[in-house]
Amino acid sequence: DSEGGLYVCMNTFLGFGREHIERHYRKTGQCVYLHLKRHVIEKVPGASGGALPKRRNAKLFLDLETNSDLNTDDFEYEDEAKLVIFPDHYEISLPNIEELPALVTIACDALLSAKSPYRKQEPDSWEEELQASKHAKTLVQLDNGVRIPPSGWKCSKCDLRENLWLNLTDGSVLCGKWFFDGSGGNGHAMEHYKETGYPLAVKLGTITPDGADVYSFDEEEPVLDPHIAKHLAHFGIDMLQMQVTENGLRDNDIKPRVSEWEVIQEAGVKLKPMYGPGYTGMKNLGNSCYLNAVMQTIFSIPEFQRAYVGNLPRIFDYSPLDPTQDFNTQMAKLGHGLLSGQYSKPPVKSELIEQVMKEEHKPQQNGISPRMFKAFISKGHPEFSSNRQQDAQEFFLHLINLVERNPVGSENPSDVFRFLVEERTQCCQSRKVRYTERVDYIMQLPVAMEAATNKDELIAYELKRQEAEAERRAPPELVRAKIPFSACLQAFSEPNNVEDFWSSALQAKSAGVKTSRFASFPEYLVVQIKKFTFGLDWIPKKLDVSIDMPDFLDINHLRAMGLQPGEEELPDIAPPIIIPDDPKALDIDESSVMQLAEMGFPLEACRKAVYYTGNLGAEVAFNWIIAHMEEPDFAEPLVVPAFGGAASSGAAGLGAVGLENQPPEEMVAIIISMGFQRNLAIQALKATNNNLERALEWIFSHPELEEDSEPALDVMDMENHANANILAETGSEGPRIKDGPGRYELFGFISHMGTSTMSGHYVCHLKKEGRWVIYNDFRVCASERPPKDLGYIYFYHRIPS
Repeated sequence: DSEGGLYVCMNTFLGFGREHIERHYRKTGQCVYLHLKRHVIEKVPGASGGALPKRRNAKLFLDLETNSDLNTDDFEYEDEAKLVIFPDHYEISLPNIEELPALVTIACDALLSAKSPYRKQEPDSWEEELQASKHAKTLVQLDNGVRIPPSGWKCSKCDLRENLWLNLTDGSVLCGKWFFDGSGGNGHAMEHYKETGYPLAVKLGTITPDGADVYSFDEEEPVLDPHIAKHLAHFGIDMLQMQVTENGLRDNDIKPRVSEWEVIQEAGVKLKPMYGPGYTGMKNLGNSCYLNAVMQTIFSIPEFQRAYVGNLPRIFDYSPLDPTQDFNTQMAKLGHGLLSGQYSKPPVKSELIEQVMKEEHKPQQNGISPRMFKAFISKGHPEFSSNRQQDAQEFFLHLINLVERNPVGSENPSDVFRFLVEERTQCCQSRKVRYTERVDYIMQLPVAMEAATNKDELIAYELKRQEAEAERRAPPELVRAKIPFSACLQAFSEPNNVEDFWSSALQAKSAGVKTSRFASFPEYLVVQIKKFTFGLDWIPKKLDVSIDMPDFLDINHLRAMGLQPGEEELPDIAPPIIIPDDPKALDIDESSVMQLAEMGFPLEACRKAVYYTGNLGAEVAFNWIIAHMEEPDFAEPLVVPAFGGAASSGAAGLGAVGLENQPPEEMVAIIISMGFQRNLAIQALKATNNNLERALEWIFSHPELEEDSEPALDVMDMENHANANILAETGSEGPRIKDGPGRYELFGFISHMGTSTMSGHYVCHLKKEGRWVIYNDFRVCASERPPKDLGYIYFYHRIPS
């Protein structure tokens, strides 16, 4: 398209496409733009083996990019830049130092040599991306008749059957280093390389239709082999079917795929690519699969489609001068990219022929690259702004937080997830009860491991695994715990002990139990399976379980009933504040720390919250977290202050008053938990010499101060909305909810592969037009075996009554 490229306003340095440049000119009156265009010369193999140049235009610096890899030796570039003057669209080719003032020339040169923020971050984003081996194109394979069977491998120089590597030159099967990748070996593969110089080897057991683990002895690092399918076929391995084609093995002769990675990604099954609106993939920006999975699910929901894509013209027309910093603009842009179908088109015949000539077995699907969206949505967040893997559940709540803070029109799409939870706490000694409500967005379902239906198999498997590890043999075939969904639902509804429960009826600590019920049922129910827990070393680990999640779910029996006849309420009396003379003598209640950590908050932040709230329980500590989560040292390790020093990690920046005059943080946290603003709590405590009871009376006797604090309270409330366990809003109207019957149907689930939230990979399955579809980053295919039993987060929609 000769009108392609990018127009950059020389006043605001914002970029626009051809379709939006006229609108920006009319809206702002800015008339000087830099027009950038990149011409790509693609080397296409010719009939004689040469390269035929093929010209095409490509847009520069696009956020919605296809997955064509233009950073290879197959492409050359020619860049073109012009200065364009509106409204006559007068063009001046660059460089042109004779006709342009020096200031304009300097500005153009600076802009042309600059990198956008996400381009600067790109090397970091791909710091773990493997590079193609220099030996891949020229690898020599010996025609020695070696054929590799689909199983039963053994090192040719010892008896080891694990950590085996297939040399891609001569077909030798040899063991790797001991604990090279977490399993055993005697280093025979490396010895073979030193003797022969054959550089590349593939790890047996990692070969799937999506690729394999390849190591280059010469380059001393894991590498990519673009010709891996051809190299494996030389030894009789069909990468797509993972079987030996020469000996006539049938599909049922092959061991079933049981590993989590294989089952969830449906490896070994030839999946049909899907194209068109709603079937657009998203490029992985380096451990950004958690974002891709969540956003694919979010934009499959009609309310979000209407709010952002349906309002796209209005959002774009009323967007600020810098749309890169506008949440609604970025959401509308991403939603349009996923739903328009413009970036998900089947390859034309010429491209198919090109793929065959390049020996590419997999169809090259296009898609979008959400660089600008990720840069904006993660700005200022210590975890999501990094290139590390993150928890999809945490990101979902973070996204809801931003949706709440940035309303679009009269309809708030996040309303479909919001529901009320009724918590009933009972003193076991006095039998008196307290009912409270809080807002929630996710139903967290515990894994009832004790209810596994295959306990005997699990015990036998664990014994075999320990024996194999002791004898340095290959582990036995995986046995996964099978947990009935009904058992998990039962565990959710059962009473839980309340640690360090303080009974207002007894005015002392006592045994207490808590049960949770739904005070309202949301339009869309999000169910998280609590697979992640903490080991004794505080390292997050994952339960590898299979749960028979139902397609249709009825939870009407979990409807809250409120105060029942014959029940007596606990008195509304706050527990006494006990401040130790020596802060170092205060122990940290680890059970409260674990409760907070399971909600997804950083472990060190949880420890600080429990410490600074005087071990008064997880609820009080939670409110401390809400008040401090925006502070830069929020997740830093706890540093116990010296006696008489600051009581809060966030005490700095509260004003010009010295730190020694700050009220005790635990008192501030209790007042905040009642719905008052932090500044108001501090002011009240200072005015009453840190007397909690008098401070509350002071607040109630100064209503004008509370009214002045309402805007800040609204911001705090919106922050609270995006967290999984928060107290109900105290406003007169209450939180917005969409209550209805508790009958649901499954329409999507997000699955995680890996051992912890800090590593692994996410994909999502969505039910569209009556069939399941798998979204694996930029690959979108019709699902053949949706692994509904291995999901992490499930999405249900209400069945109309």
